[in-house]
Amino acid sequence: MTAALLALALLVAPDSGWIAGLDGVRLYYQRIGSGTPTIIVPGRLFLAHELAPLAERHTLILYDMRNRGRSSRVEEGRLLSIEKDVEDLEAVRRHFGVERFVPIGYSYLGLMVVLYSTKHPERVERLVQLGPVPRKFDTEYPASLLHRDSAPVVSPAAAARLDSLEQAGWLTEHPKEFCEESRVTAVRLVGDPAKAASLPDLCDMPNEWPVNLRRHFDHHFAGVQRLDVPREAVARVRAPVLTIHGTWDRNAPYAAGREWALTLPDARLITVERAAHQLVTDAPEIVLPAIDEFVSGRWPSRAEKITTLERSPM
Repeated sequence: MTAALLALALLVAPDSGWIAGLDGVRLYYQRIGSGTPTIIVPGRLFLAHELAPLAERHTLILYDMRNRGRSSRVEEGRLLSIEKDVEDLEAVRRHFGVERFVPIGYSYLGLMVVLYSTKHPERVERLVQLGPVPRKFDTEYPASLLHRDSAPVVSPAAAARLDSLEQAGWLTEHPKEFCEESRVTAVRLVGDPAKAASLPDLCDMPNEWPVNLRRHFDHHFAGVQRLDVPREAVARVRAPVLTIHGTWDRNAPYAAGREWALTLPDARLITVERAAHQLVTDAPEIVLPAIDEFVSGRWPSRAEKITTLERSPM
């Protein structure tokens, strides 16, 4: 099946709906494919089309996190936390009766799937991180591992227009329209600006409107930023881990990926040059075959064993 057909199958997948999670939350999911092992991906809204080709040989279950995408809006701030995300991942696993699986965690979910693995090590066969955030948010990394743009990625004119619309009340009075206007900032997610147009349009989901995301960030991301996962806990993750990170990541520094690959007991890193946070969009020809090979039980040839945080000069 071609990638285009798989993406279409995902759009019209008959096996889709909502899972009853904890706290009355309903988690929207889509499931395609029938192979082994099973891959479970929180972050459906970001990765559904990009990861669809993996369903050609594996069972792929994707779902939206609580208060994100098409899943339930959560009113109480105390119920928005990465710890609740861990509980939701376990609820998804139980719903489908999967004994062991491969989680794929993107961005802060790269941290979340590690937390899940420390609590449920018997459930994790292998683990994939895509552009993971740091283990500890205020970690200072060598400057040589941090990307600095030489010019603004979002044009000053576009940024000024957004500021003007917000001052005019669009954030709250025209939330969907403001979301559409805000898509100009998505260029920060890719290394190649031309690829920004292929990023998913999330503005048909009210949870993703900026006015609602700000509330989510105030509670959830603030908790993530306070988190300090002990190295001793990370050392308990015995499953093989493949970390894939772009050198131009503006949301989660490339250095964080190196640190995870250095700290986890059985981990390797694939470095994607000039790729940003949405690195599957930037380099599907690298990322998808690597995940497929790793999930099938082999280390990809590009995967590097990291022995030092510093990187050798190119």
